[in-house]
Amino acid sequence: MTHHTVRTIGTCALTLCCVLSAGVCTLSAGVATAATAPPGHHQQQHQPAAGRQVLLDGAVNVRDLGGYRSHDGRTVRHGLVFRADALNQLTATGRTRLAGLGMREVVDFRTSTEVARDGADRLPEGLAVTARPVDDSGLSAEVDAVIATRDPVAQRKALGGGAAEALMRGLYRGFVSDPGSSARFAATLRDLARHDSGPLLFHCSSGKDRTGWMSYLLLRILGVPQRTAEADYLASNTYRSAADAQTRAGLRSAGLMQDPGLLIPVQEVRPAYLDAALDQVRRDYGSLDHYLTRGLGLDHRTLAALQARLLH
Repeated sequence: MTHHTVRTIGTCALTLCCVLSAGVCTLSAGVATAATAPPGHHQQQHQPAAGRQVLLDGAVNVRDLGGYRSHDGRTVRHGLVFRADALNQLTATGRTRLAGLGMREVVDFRTSTEVARDGADRLPEGLAVTARPVDDSGLSAEVDAVIATRDPVAQRKALGGGAAEALMRGLYRGFVSDPGSSARFAATLRDLARHDSGPLLFHCSSGKDRTGWMSYLLLRILGVPQRTAEADYLASNTYRSAADAQTRAGLRSAGLMQDPGLLIPVQEVRPAYLDAALDQVRRDYGSLDHYLTRGLGLDHRTLAALQARLLH
């Protein structure tokens, strides 16, 4: 196995998006309904109460955000908002399936470095991508460099003993505190609020951190209860589990890491990461409502338009 067949795994905000030559499982087209699992220990798998996994050849964490119930009894419409991991490995079958969803816009939160390294989205003909890169403040490069040392002592020092978790919490705080990140999340929400926008898909590398925060914000704007929105966020652990385990096995067999389990905190989503972003919201803005209006600059007309368009 060469260095090119193992790409460092990733967070949604990183890339660590692995892929061994056979690292992304081939899935038949279709839709599977996910079931609820309460938040708990980080090794527990989580699935959302509603929402559907969209099975695309070449991606593993693609979901329709429709089906969740809001506080007022309305339901998020199916077929209008999709969240995903990177689409750079979509097969012809996957692209055909994506075209069948009637997608009008794809928003890519990956950085230009990630796109150059892993490849641009492979989309159906005529479907354009909107690049809205959300930076990871050097976290991806830092983890990549640690893996490249092949030094188990250095890797344990950099990632063990809670260090990896601390890096991830810092990443999530940056989603809130970085003005560039806020601008890109806000622009995507404005796109979704337009009455003529049609179905939209947003994604990053693993579909869990940048995409997870974006999805959480949207569901909360739509009045979906906090626990339900958190369950949707945590469901990435279920959908990514097999691919992430294969990545760790590949890193070990390639001699890059003796203990690839050190990367599990980077591969996973955890309640503590989401809590870090929400704590930053409280520190900087006092409440989620104030973050939406002051931090993201969304006026009440835009928030009302999101609810009117995406709920029924």
